[in-house]
Amino acid sequence: MDVFGVMIGLVLLFGIAALVLAVVGTVKAAKAVAAKVEKHEANARRAVETATLKAKTYTKVGPPAQIATVRLKLRTSLDGTRQVLEGGREQDGQLGESLALLTRLDAHAADLDGELRLLEREPDTARIAAKLPELRERAERITHAAETMRWAAQDRMHRFADDELSRLSQECESEAGALRHWDTGSAPGTGSAAGGAAGAAGAAGSSDGGAARAGLTDGKGRPSAEDLLGLADPLAKLAQRLRKPSAETSAGPSTGPSAG
Repeated sequence: MDVFGVMIGLVLLFGIAALVLAVVGTVKAAKAVAAKVEKHEANARRAVETATLKAKTYTKVGPPAQIATVRLKLRTSLDGTRQVLEGGREQDGQLGESLALLTRLDAHAADLDGELRLLEREPDTARIAAKLPELRERAERITHAAETMRWAAQDRMHRFADDELSRLSQECESEAGALRHWDTGSAPGTGSAAGGAAGAAGAAGSSDGGAARAGLTDGKGRPSAEDLLGLADPLAKLAQRLRKPSAETSAGPSTGPSAG
């Protein structure tokens, strides 16, 4: 009974642990999905606000158009700087510190944008005229700070790209010199011996080739049809037999008159 009770307890513990892990995983997944949805929603809302500000700069006149222009310039400068810093952070870790500064700067920009939105709904034109220069001056300071970081990051990435290209060019030149090692890398004795051996081999090959070409063109050394068919010896013997009677016949009449 004790062993059975221990096994049941272990099974219950494993079941509870699995249930806890499943619940934790589900909660984390839900938080990740919620964060992604919230991020996309914020991006969509920001895109709509940017498009609205662009429309106001063309459709409004007077202080509303000026306020929309200040807000649009502030938003565009911060967005451009963030894109540059986030794009180069993987190659340069120091840009992470710049992103932290940009986050603090973005908080000031958000406060200023809220004041500008309130000023858009202000019915008193005199108050708008009094407050707008101060708010525009703050926006220019924030914009200048963001642009300074963006330009510095761009110059830094350009400099790193130039340095990397210079190192790569030097490595390519070194590799090209290594590939041309036959110009200066071989020893004189070895090169001459190899050249002599190659020359001798070439001469032998040319002599063999010349002999072969001579045999093919002038017929010297080429076997006859009788040799190829194995009829050379029988034909020679037959020719000798045919010559004997003719020789005896020609010898008979010549001896008769001399005898007489």
